[in-house]
Amino acid sequence: MIDAKSEVLIRKALTLVAMGKSPADVCLRVGRLLDVATRTWLDDQEIVMKGDRIAYVGPAGSYPGSCRHHEHRPDLMAIPGLGEVHKHIESSHLTPEWEAALVLPRGNSWTCEASHEFSNVRGSRTLEFWMTARRHGSPLKIFPLPGSAVPPTAYEHGGGWLGYDEQSAFLKDSLMVAGLDEVMDWPAVWDAGNGSHDRLWGMIEATFEQRGVVEGHAAGIRDLPTINAFAAAGLASDHEAWTVDEFWDKLRHGLFMELRVHSMPDILKGLLERGLQDWSQIAFATDDRSASETLEKGATDYNVRVAIQSGLAPEIAIQCVTINPARHMRLTPWVGAIAPGRFADIVLLSDLQSFEIAEVWADGRQVSRGKEYIEPVPQIAWPSWATDTVQVGGELAASDFGIPAAPGRATMQAAVLRPFHWADDFLTYELPVRDGLVQRDESRNITKFAIVDRFAGTRSVSKMFWLGTGPRTPNVAVASSLGHDKHNIWCVGSSDEAMAVAVNELSRIQGGWVLVADNRVVATVRYEVAGLMSCRSAAALDADMQALYEQAKAIDWMYEPTFTPRWWPGFPERLSFATLTCSPWRWVLVAPSPFAPLGLVNVQTGQIHDTVW
Repeated sequence: MIDAKSEVLIRKALTLVAMGKSPADVCLRVGRLLDVATRTWLDDQEIVMKGDRIAYVGPAGSYPGSCRHHEHRPDLMAIPGLGEVHKHIESSHLTPEWEAALVLPRGNSWTCEASHEFSNVRGSRTLEFWMTARRHGSPLKIFPLPGSAVPPTAYEHGGGWLGYDEQSAFLKDSLMVAGLDEVMDWPAVWDAGNGSHDRLWGMIEATFEQRGVVEGHAAGIRDLPTINAFAAAGLASDHEAWTVDEFWDKLRHGLFMELRVHSMPDILKGLLERGLQDWSQIAFATDDRSASETLEKGATDYNVRVAIQSGLAPEIAIQCVTINPARHMRLTPWVGAIAPGRFADIVLLSDLQSFEIAEVWADGRQVSRGKEYIEPVPQIAWPSWATDTVQVGGELAASDFGIPAAPGRATMQAAVLRPFHWADDFLTYELPVRDGLVQRDESRNITKFAIVDRFAGTRSVSKMFWLGTGPRTPNVAVASSLGHDKHNIWCVGSSDEAMAVAVNELSRIQGGWVLVADNRVVATVRYEVAGLMSCRSAAALDADMQALYEQAKAIDWMYEPTFTPRWWPGFPERLSFATLTCSPWRWVLVAPSPFAPLGLVNVQTGQIHDTVW
């Protein structure tokens, strides 16, 4: 952990070790070392460590003191431990100690955790949760940024509410709190009439007071007046640029740009064509990546490989995951470089161009060999505040998912959404009525979607019809507690009975995924910690996910293209992101509340509407 009193004692000790007046613990000699501050390679260097920190770096044989243990890696290249400038560890669906076991062999030794996911479930426990694994000995450094989107909009409620007082307390409590998680509700920033306006500016004020970083989320912001306004508001970064023109405009107006891998090839090509010389305002961001995808592709190392394959010099790519994010987050005393005073986190490469990792050292000791994590994973018994978070309030019945029609009607008008519906108005369809209930229409790709409040314990369900997603196969439903960013339960199904079975099973296992076919549970994946993560290995979690995917292959899933290119046919896993309520979303379905009794609300204006009429 990092605190000022301990830091003074550590620095005093390191000073004497660096001068050779006190013995060091480990001396690691390497064939080459990348100095990220000057972007130069140094041959035959030694890295001298005391405890979990670096005390001395210089040419082999230059250290003036004694060392208890020596290691020599003449054929390997040393670079700093890789850092995540913006990641939701929750997206791996692993608890932090198991996340460490997954990403450390892939070079990632520190993470700026964007914590509005967990914070929306247990806001008051935010710091306690993210510090627990480190306190149990995990080598992964987690620098939490409490969530600004708690709740995501003024029209939602649940397991967390963070404002000025909470943010101020978090920042004062620990030097590891880097700032404020991405400010997503842009309409609430500029519109003083928005219900979240005062809360958001209170959090920004508290962050400024403690000299923290205010992270941004500028999705859909592409015109110059709004880019200027966004930067003027003090929102320091953006990770939502999809094109080189958008990226360039935001970079030129002072935003620190965090480039995600799905846009990386095109944007890097465009930046290189424009002759960009100074890359110090750019970092690579993972944002969201599941354990299954990380096992397949990699963690931060994958981002670097894609950058190199896209034409970027390896040394610049490495800066974009080491010194650049550390500077932006004001963490350079501890991470970002192989330099005295920093944590002894070192990635040893066997090949630069392919970015092949041979070993990773963290906290002054070797923690991986190839892709194998060789440290014991701390055994943490997560308390009930982390594991008892799905509180629906009792069993639900099929009738809880029915949408009543007006008396005597053969058809009803229905408000209809589709995944990633970023239009000003919802869609409208005329739907049939049977037995007094408005019905789905699979012939037109229309199914039923529901949000179940998992915090209030009042068996509250909002429901409406959606287009182009969900099962066409009869008596099928899928439900999940992963519903960005409020993380209420969402469920989509071809029958009300199947939807009730899915949600009830999800409540029983305390979160994750449930797939129902023929009105019976055929696959589950448990996220028993906060309904977002599981306390087990990536391989064990992936095995359950693969079993879920296998069962899903037997089902006919509706599909209809939407605005976003990241919506695909098949099992609708990305519905977890289609429940977002941040800008540029307009009409969304949220859990019932006094703000939106039926759940359908325009989160930019607060306007509500009936789901059928």
